[in-house]
Formats: sequence, structure tokens, C-alpha cells
Amino acid sequence: MRILGIDPGFGRVGWGIVEGQGNNWTHIVHGCIETNAKQPFVAGLEDSFTQLTTIIKTHTRDHAAVEELFFAKNVTTGINVSQARGVILLCLTQAKLPIEEYKPSTIKQSLTGYGNADKRQMQKMIKLQLNLKHMPTPDDAADALAVALTCGLHLR
Repeated sequence: MRILGIDPGFGRVGWGIVEGQGNNWTHIVHGCIETNAKQPFVAGLEDSFTQLTTIIKTHTRDHAAVEELFFAKNVTTGINVSQARGVILLCLTQAKLPIEEYKPSTIKQSLTGYGNADKRQMQKMIKLQLNLKHMPTPDDAADALAVALTCGLHLR
């Protein structure tokens, strides 16, 4: 099974693809969609949609997983990320991919056994589970790989 994991954002969308089954997963590719901060917000959403569509056509065929939103302080940022997340879900739905959604605490619990793990702990576990030589970067892409791995572990 090949799974596309997404860490939603409006300026940066992390994505990562893993392939495997059960407890055996292999890193395929990861990256970050970055939009131009100087362009209008809606143009950035369209940019993300177009780039994600290309990624799906190039790499993915089986399943998608998206991190659920968590924000406590900045409502404006939360609204913008929510809008970007809607565009991401539309893109995945149009590609006819089954979609799973996971809370950040579920992702952390699935990979480290601790629902409040920090970024460094998460990156170490991603590196270990995917047998990578280096920690995955940028953070958004590492988070997306964690989402994809969580999906794979939950679907087994």
C-alpha cells in the first residue's frame, strides 16, 4: 500500500509518501509545497491545489492521511489553515483517494508511545521506522511522513 501523508498549512504544506504494510514501511519521497507569501491568499490556495494534484498523479495511488487541526492561540491563522485544509481535502477527494484523519496526539502516540512527544522525538522515530540515513526535513514534511506512517499502522 502506498500512503500520502499531509501536514496542512497555507504557506507551507508538508507531504510525504510511504509504502509497505503492517509494521514494514519504506520512504518513497517527501517535500513541502511552499506558496509565495506576497501573492493573494486565494492564489496561494490554488497553487497548493495544483502542486498537490501533480504530486498525487506522480506518486500516489492507494490512500491519503491528513493531520487534523490543532490551534489554541491565533484564530486568524487557524481559519487560514482550515481553508487550506479544505482545499487539500477537495484535491484528495477529486483524486478518489480514501482519506483518514488523525489528531496530532494520535500521531505522536502511534509513533512514540507518548501523546505529547516533541518534534525531535518524532523525527527520530520517523528516521528509525523508515530506515533513513538522516532526519527528514523540513519539519512540515517530517510531520507529513508521521501522518502517513500513522495511517499505515492504523490500517493494518
